[in-house]
This record gives sequence, C-alpha cells and structure tokens, in this order.
Amino acid sequence: MDQASEFVVATRAALAQLSALAVQYSFSAVGAIVLLILGWMAAGLISRWAHRGLSRIHGIDATLSQFFSNIIRYAMLVLVVVMVLGQFGVQTASVLAALGAIGLAVGLALQGTLQNIAAGIMLLVLRPFRVGESIETGSVTGTIVDVGLFATELRTADGVYRLAPNSTLWNVPITNYSRLKTRRNEISVSIGTDRDIGRTQAKLMAIASGDRRVLKDPAPTVYVAEFDAGSAKLTLRYWTKSSDWWETGRDLTREVKLAFDKFPGDKFPGDKFPGDKSPEQIPDPQVETRDVTGESGPPAPHGADEPVTQRT
Repeated sequence: MDQASEFVVATRAALAQLSALAVQYSFSAVGAIVLLILGWMAAGLISRWAHRGLSRIHGIDATLSQFFSNIIRYAMLVLVVVMVLGQFGVQTASVLAALGAIGLAVGLALQGTLQNIAAGIMLLVLRPFRVGESIETGSVTGTIVDVGLFATELRTADGVYRLAPNSTLWNVPITNYSRLKTRRNEISVSIGTDRDIGRTQAKLMAIASGDRRVLKDPAPTVYVAEFDAGSAKLTLRYWTKSSDWWETGRDLTREVKLAFDKFPGDKFPGDKFPGDKSPEQIPDPQVETRDVTGESGPPAPHGADEPVTQRT
C-alpha cells in the first residue's frame, strides 16, 4: 500500500515537472518559430534592398550584385539560427567556434574553387573584358559569351565552346581586341627597286581612300619601311573601327593584289615611262597583311580563317 502511494506521488511530481518544462519550453519554441519567420523575412527583404542598391552603382555587374546580396542573406540566416539555438539554452559561443572551424575546413578543401571565385569577383569589378568582346591570353583566345563567378565561357573563331577557370584569366596579361573603338592595321608590299615608288604609293593611297571603312582621321599613309639592293617594302597604314578591322584588312589586301595584277608596271592606265619593262620582265609584288603590334590579331569571325601572310 505504501509503495503504491509512493508511486502515485512520484508520478504526480514527474507530471508536474514535465508540465512546467512544457510550459517553459513551449514559450521558447513559439519564440523560436516566430524568430525564424521574422528572420527569414528580414533576410530576404534586406537581400533585395542590397541587390537593388548595388545594381544602381556604375561598374557593378549584375552577377556580382546578386552574389553579394546572397552572401548578406545567408549571413543573416546563420545569425538567426544561432539566436534560435540560444533560445533553448545552447551556448552560442561554442556554436560560432564550430562554424568557424567548419568554414576553415571547407576553405582548405575548396582552395582552388575559392581562388576562382576571388578571381571572378575581381574580373567583374575591374571588367577587363565584357560579353561580346574578343580577347587573347596566354592560353585562351575567343569571344566572351558569359562571365561567371567560377569560370568564363568563350566561343573560339571556329565555333568551339571553351570554359576557362577565372584564375587562369586573372593571373595573366589580357589582350582585348574589342575594347577600343578604333584599331590600326598595315599592309606591306614588296616591289623591285626599279619600279616607280611614287606611283606605287599613290596607288596604295587611292585604294585605302576609296574604302569607306578606312577612317579619314587619322588619315591613311604610305611609307617606305625597308629597302635593299633588289627590293623595297612599302607599308600602307590605316585606321578603322574595331568592328571593321577584320573584313577591311582582307578586302584591302585583295584590292592591292588585284591592282598589281591589273597594272603590273606600277602605273595607272595611260601612264608611259621611258625604259619601262614589259610585264614578263617584272616580278610580281609580294603583299602581306599584319597587325601593327606584330600579334596574330583578334579571333576571326565565326566561320572565317585566321589571317596569315599572303604572297601572290
């Protein structure tokens, strides 16, 4: 009888204690749920505000503004979770220490990926190239399709898709063929020293001036670049818009070759010079086109071949 009474008393005490704990932690649970809802809403709201604010800043890419707004959102959510754990008596200092250790381990494991993210942020902030521009680096050449946080997408001249990690683009010099509005090009013609240089210069100037894509300012010019005992090299230098650089170079090279084929004596129709040689005695001129920097030039348009030295 006494044991039954003791069991009833213990049961009543346990139920009372459980009831007290339920009342106590029910308020904590309700508070935690309310805190989670409010924190979730606040994180989303502040993230959207940050995204709109960053988008208004000149030079901040949309990808970069979205990245920073997401960082703000997730940081706020982590803070909310830590506060919720504090509602249940969990030591937040130990939680933060554990999160720091986890972050360090993840950072060491994803060192290469984080390096690409850091390079992507720098590329998006400094903008050495944009979508649609043609670039060349030590190992990558092509037209930019998209710039992301981890990698950059390109399309090569022959229509091949390339994905380059951002770290490979950030740590090397970048040549951007499309950034400036105008570009200079040169066409060189090698002729015999017995030819009339003045007539050849006038012919090259007429060809350049007759193409509407050749800019008037700076004006095209023709000069003697080199000469030796048997030949002289004349160079036609002209400026075009960057978008016309490729086609203009090919078209002018063709026009120069056709002009020398039509008038092999370096004369305009009707010109007569004493002692002129017959066409059979005059060697064909050699025409070459090259970029003024001595480089290969920008990536060719889709379906086109790379520019090479042309000898006729």
